[in-house]
Amino acid sequence: MLLLLILGGVVFYFGWAQFRVPVGAYGIVHSKTHGMDPNLIRSGEFRWLWYMLIPTNVQIVALNLDKVNHSINTRGTLPSGDTYAAFTGINADFSWEIRAAISFRLDSDQLISLAGRYNFNSQEDLTAFEQDLAQRIETFILRQWFLNEDNQRLEEIMLGGLDTEIQREVERQFPQILDFSFVVNTVRFPDFALYRQTRLLFEDFIAAQREFISVALAQQAQAHINTQLRFAELERYGQLFERYPALLQFLAIERASP
Repeated sequence: MLLLLILGGVVFYFGWAQFRVPVGAYGIVHSKTHGMDPNLIRSGEFRWLWYMLIPTNVQIVALNLDKVNHSINTRGTLPSGDTYAAFTGINADFSWEIRAAISFRLDSDQLISLAGRYNFNSQEDLTAFEQDLAQRIETFILRQWFLNEDNQRLEEIMLGGLDTEIQREVERQFPQILDFSFVVNTVRFPDFALYRQTRLLFEDFIAAQREFISVALAQQAQAHINTQLRFAELERYGQLFERYPALLQFLAIERASP
């Protein structure tokens, strides 16, 4: 009985999956016989896997889903803003600056699918994915702001308001995150209305210049064609007079006649 109890304890110990996962972490089970287990090893949930008894068959990757904090500190100038300002002769600054912070954590229910897609084999792999995801969220926020060019929305943000709309858009675009937070510390945007007006003026100027150049080029092309045709005609006359010299005398007599 004692030997059976000891043997049973050893079997139970080596098949107990939670023993290899620290408290608060999540375990992903990889095995040579069953591949990736579709269920996470979670704290407080008992998991016993018989194929863990096979030596070197199972590898458990323990991952901590800590809160991800990412700072946004970026600045730039609207496309061709300096060119538009110089063209119109106005003293306008079309540069922008944003200082903000975002935070989130990954949804544990999607950890298995993410691990299968991005091959998380260590905590370092997970951290690298989280940082890349944070960068993609930053890019998405900036793109939404600058593509919409919503002055009222940006004015509310500059006055210290919360952009709840962008928060909902991020949560829809990135369903693998939870507890998303977005805090704007400093934001400075140019006058989008003035930027659009100067851009339209510049585009009208380019269009007028293109039309003028097109007309001039067409005239030059027509003159070139006429010159080539005249040269061809003279060349034919030269060949004709060389072949029939008497034609020159005939033309002279014809011109002299009334």
